[in-house]
Amino acid sequence: MKTDLTDTTASKINKALVKARRAIGTPAVGMVLTLVIVTDEENAYDALKAANDASREHPSRTLVVVKRVSRSPRDRTQSRLDAELRVGADAGTGETVVLRLYGEIVDHAQSVVLPLLLPDAPVVVWWPVDAPLDPAGDPLGALAQRRVTDTYSSEQPVRELTARADTYTPGDTDLSWTRITPWRSMLAAALDQVTCEVAAVEVEGEEFNPSCELLAMWLADRLDVPVKRSLSSGPGLTAVRMHTDSGPIVLDRADGSLATLSIQGQPDRAVALKRRDTAELIAEELRRLDPDDTYASALRFGVERLNPSVPFPQPGPDAKGAGAEGVDAKGPDTERADAKGAGAEGEPVKGEPVSGGPAAVSTELAVEAPVEGAAQAPGAQGPQGSPSASLKPVPSGLSGNGKAAK
Repeated sequence: MKTDLTDTTASKINKALVKARRAIGTPAVGMVLTLVIVTDEENAYDALKAANDASREHPSRTLVVVKRVSRSPRDRTQSRLDAELRVGADAGTGETVVLRLYGEIVDHAQSVVLPLLLPDAPVVVWWPVDAPLDPAGDPLGALAQRRVTDTYSSEQPVRELTARADTYTPGDTDLSWTRITPWRSMLAAALDQVTCEVAAVEVEGEEFNPSCELLAMWLADRLDVPVKRSLSSGPGLTAVRMHTDSGPIVLDRADGSLATLSIQGQPDRAVALKRRDTAELIAEELRRLDPDDTYASALRFGVERLNPSVPFPQPGPDAKGAGAEGVDAKGPDTERADAKGAGAEGEPVKGEPVSGGPAAVSTELAVEAPVEGAAQAPGAQGPQGSPSASLKPVPSGLSGNGKAAK
């Protein structure tokens, strides 16, 4: 059932909603939250379709705020509110109100939205495009417990990530972060299968994709190892390669749907990692509305701390187990060390004791790669002198905020 109201008020919209519910025989309100979508006319249809699909899992009242551009100075001084009400089959499993704002009321959208919020229900504000740099400081964002943005839709996503870190407030989240939930879950599960220390990581993906930067920052923050960000033709994230003392661990997704997980000493296995649509991402974000501390920690790590020039050891043709034979890894102000096979002593890295290690790693990585059967020097430690930097499945940092992999 659809109802159009022209030059109306929030009070008339509320009365029309009650009348429409009674007309279709559902006078009770069975919705669990209010979803406010702030967008323009161009993107309103796609955003509303995604919200309607997500409402099958989360019945909600959806308020679409469309700020119309006034073309003349006279129009900008005249305020008008038009509304389109959708109830029943036309609104998924909830209610939809499309609000079109004209004139001066555009700058006071919160005064229109506030009377239409469901009582005693959480509020989520979503900006599909053109999100404010400080969502919590926005008048509409101040009404919400959860504020959802999408840096992928911005013109300079990497720069916007830095701005998000500066203005982060508990309750902020990003659909670019939601997109990598399956990747984070799969990488955590892969490291849980082997006992190893991670020395370096490479994250490969298309340019101007903030999900790649967020995944790289999460790995660097959790593992405390150098992370290299490299480019590919996409689509999206294409591969994550982790160099460990037990051999390489690679999660490679070349086609955007099916990935291959490779772990040293185990057969390769196929993993479903399809690119999810917006409705699935919004539905995931609505499952829990508490602050995402893992996202905050990864975001504050900083894009500038990702080093594209980190030397990443590559396995040689005869590499076995932990190390890569014949690989030279050079960092700034480090000496070159030549590895000559299992059991053969190469030239040690400056300042570090080496005993039978076949891999040459720069002092920037500061990690030895012991070979099976070869003795390790007493007192050898993991990165930065810590016992281990391996990723372990703990609630605070593996699969993010406890979300299940899609």
